[in-house]
Amino acid sequence: MTFDEYQDDAAATDPSVISKNSDISVLLLGLSGETGSLLTLYKKWLRDGDAYQIVKERLGEEMGDILWYLAAIARQRGLSLDEIAQTNLRKTQSRWLEGSVGPLFDVDRPASEQLPRLFTAELRDTVDSQGKPVMCMTLNGESLGSRLTDNSYERDGYRFHDIFHLALACMMGWSPVIRALLHVKRKSDAKLDEVEDGGRAIAIEEGIAALVFSYASQHSMLANVSTIDWSLLRTCGEMAAGLEVSRQPLFVWEKTILAAFDAWREAVRNGGVRIKCDLEQRRFAFEIFNATTANLQS
Repeated sequence: MTFDEYQDDAAATDPSVISKNSDISVLLLGLSGETGSLLTLYKKWLRDGDAYQIVKERLGEEMGDILWYLAAIARQRGLSLDEIAQTNLRKTQSRWLEGSVGPLFDVDRPASEQLPRLFTAELRDTVDSQGKPVMCMTLNGESLGSRLTDNSYERDGYRFHDIFHLALACMMGWSPVIRALLHVKRKSDAKLDEVEDGGRAIAIEEGIAALVFSYASQHSMLANVSTIDWSLLRTCGEMAAGLEVSRQPLFVWEKTILAAFDAWREAVRNGGVRIKCDLEQRRFAFEIFNATTANLQS
């Protein structure tokens, strides 16, 4: 039996017009009640343990009642349980099942329009000509981008946010910001250049960087964090919807964010960091400048 078949058959057991009413509050209350019954069953099992002999049978019964209400709600809203189940599996697979991340997005472009496959970036705290603290970045020894401050009343480390752009370029093969800084926009394809490498895509990436930094600031800059909240990953995906990077699964977003902030924390702590990127291998690593021995992490 498919979910849709169950949904159709369950309709015949609805003795009322409840599920035909545009107000689904009764159905939602019914679902809540059945969920409460399931929790009550679990409470009894916690209290009595194996002495509560009928727990397995009752579990199935309560879960069946929950399924009935879910089917009624879906039917009332014109939704397919089959499609709901398939969409949920795609979401959870994107989130949890690590697999191939596919070829780089510019693999079919001329070399002059490709992100460099191997590069080393250095981000260091220094001072400008007026003695103002700034962060400077170089890539393969060449100055890259502007000198940055935190642009904040407090010195919070945002000046190192280019680390996130570098991680996006390295681990996701996507960064309109880095592409623009390196002058490797895909100008031979006018539409690609406009949509994927243009100002709107750059603004989206900067918005994602600010969003992720805000989240990290509320979670100890992701120190000792191994899992990113689903809501943040979903928002990153939604912000990038319609762009080529939307083809990347959510687990890649998570790995990229965590890797970037591993380096970011050390950059803030030590006044800089050296980033080593291998796009072909999706390998993002960093060295701490003031380490007494080589301290390469990835």
